Amino acid sequence: MGKKETAFNDIVRKMRKEIFGKGPERVFTHFVDNMAITTMYGILTPTEKFIAQSQEGKKVIHTARTEMIRDIYKQKIPEGMEEIVGSKLLHLFSDAKIEEDMAVSVFIFEKTIE
Repeated sequence: MGKKETAFNDIVRKMRKEIFGKGPERVFTHFVDNMAITTMYGILTPTEKFIAQSQEGKKVIHTARTEMIRDIYKQKIPEGMEEIVGSKLLHLFSDAKIEEDMAVSVFIFEKTIE
């Protein structure tokens, strides 16, 4: 993994920690054209794991982990993210697989990431 990917991962981890109180245990980012595809493992807090024991709880956690993160990125792009990739963030697609304790985010930028 290169320095750019590592720096991007650090920003994603820090943002998630600020929002949810716990950052992902492992983060991997791959740059493809104008996209940063980030996979995160070990995302759930102990409280979320407890809540996720029921189907309704899984839905609540999934909604919080996907819609909330998209809304927050719309309001404020994490400091340094656009500088690392040299382009403006246009869109964020995010989903979580609660049963697997993982999430994937696809960041779409204005220009190709070099």
